[in-house]
Amino acid sequence: MKSTFLYTCAFISFLFIAESCGTKKVIQNETVKYSGKTQSLFNGKDLDGWYKFVKGRGRDIDPKTVFSVKDGMIHVSGEEYGCITTNEEYSDYKLVVEFKWGEKTYAPRIDRARDGGILLHSKGADGGYSGTWMYSIECQIIEGGTGDFLVVGDGTKQFSLTSNVAPKTGKGNVYKSDGQPLTINSGRIDWWGRDPEWKDVLGFRGKQDVEKEVGKWNRVECIVKGDKISAYLNGVLVNEAYHVRPTKGKIQLQSEGAEMFFRKVEITPIAVN
Repeated sequence: MKSTFLYTCAFISFLFIAESCGTKKVIQNETVKYSGKTQSLFNGKDLDGWYKFVKGRGRDIDPKTVFSVKDGMIHVSGEEYGCITTNEEYSDYKLVVEFKWGEKTYAPRIDRARDGGILLHSKGADGGYSGTWMYSIECQIIEGGTGDFLVVGDGTKQFSLTSNVAPKTGKGNVYKSDGQPLTINSGRIDWWGRDPEWKDVLGFRGKQDVEKEVGKWNRVECIVKGDKISAYLNGVLVNEAYHVRPTKGKIQLQSEGAEMFFRKVEITPIAVN
């Protein structure tokens, strides 16, 4: 984050009380010190500051208008895979993204869980991963799994993260604040409340889901400080990772078969020390 002097500091605390098996549990109480003013990455009028990349087509080639601005919102049709990508790189920040799902879905995910994502610390060539996205660290947006972390990397330690996870009882690795450290350079870390019976089906809802129903607005906050990322969904801490590599890069918003709307994308620099 480019900042040459320290602005008036702001502090924010996150505190969430969850009910689990009839008991209340404190999830997080975190203080963040800001070092600059909040900047909107979306001006409500156009995609100034971003460029498009559509799989199989390339940069700023979007004949089906997968990405557009309508009624003050970024509209992602989902019809083709791709992303919009910031022109600038960022590090040490709080990113706030407000999104809601639309009704339309497309093959190959027409009958599967609505899927998208926020790709942080994006590096390398456009389409470097699967011909679609830059290598990056993903804060997943998917029905039932929003807040999962994925390493969208090249299989090396250049793209990796460590998270504390619960003892493995099923297929996935599930975040647990006091669990055992696990380092990955591919795959995912599920958010703590992801339903163990999750199915890749349209409209999936889990028992502990924090995400709101289709058509309602959700707020994702990614707190990126040094080599740590904390993900909040609607004010609830859902995942954390540390020893994240890389620690800076561009930001991408995905198109992955489901219609989405974004009304806010803003970033605030964080003081590291």
